[in-house]
Amino acid sequence: MTKGILVFAHNNAEIDYVKQAAFLAGRAKQYLNLPVSIVTDKESIGDRYKDWFDKIIINEIPTASTKKQYYNGAKMHSVLEFKNDNRCLAYDLSPYDETLMLDSDYVIADDVFKNCFTSIYDFLLYKDAIDIAGNRDTGEFFTISETSVDFYWATCVFFRKTEINKRFFDLIKHIQEYYTHYRKVYNIQSTTYRNDFAFSIAIHIMNGFKQGDFAKKMPGKLFFTADRDILHSLKGDKFIFLLQCKDSLDNFSPCQIQGNSVHVMNKYTLEDNLSA
Repeated sequence: MTKGILVFAHNNAEIDYVKQAAFLAGRAKQYLNLPVSIVTDKESIGDRYKDWFDKIIINEIPTASTKKQYYNGAKMHSVLEFKNDNRCLAYDLSPYDETLMLDSDYVIADDVFKNCFTSIYDFLLYKDAIDIAGNRDTGEFFTISETSVDFYWATCVFFRKTEINKRFFDLIKHIQEYYTHYRKVYNIQSTTYRNDFAFSIAIHIMNGFKQGDFAKKMPGKLFFTADRDILHSLKGDKFIFLLQCKDSLDNFSPCQIQGNSVHVMNKYTLEDNLSA
């Protein structure tokens, strides 16, 4: 059984997702001893980071119709293209029998995900996550809308090449193609296509439109910081964050976390630390 990590990375005008993915690839080899394949486009990959990946899979996507706000702390943001529409192809494009798919802004700092490959279950992801700040309203991550189904994170996903998992990713393609319909059915207010929402809807369908156990829990815990938080420094497995204080745009609280991987949503300060 071949095993490895798959990461999708398509740059926009300000965010260098390939740079993030290259950093992830280095950390993956350090902590997990796994090969890393990247799905990207020719313009994004260029020549700078080719040697960081075991395999480069070119998947050209048209100019994204989706745009979203990218925050750099509480007061600064840009509206940029969000080229994140091809995650549904993960099953088709992965060169591995056992695949760990990670977001490029997921910073590996432990070896917990080694346990995925010894799991008796074929499909794993997180339903719950921990905001490092600990005092903010995270209700948006409980369900995909106020009157809808459970929220699942597409940040970290483990899957094996099985027939039922192929059906799952085919279902994701279908949901994406008819996303306007599914957005109305599941009462999703935002018009922006999100992989988290598509995965959550697909899991609900695979469970027979009710609570079920199609998706099993990833090992360990998913820690995250918001895009309004600032990654101050990153050295080895030690992060120092400046966390936006609740109900205040101007005040931040310092926080150190060590020995745990973190989903760092502020991509600007993540890239600043990679450059440093």
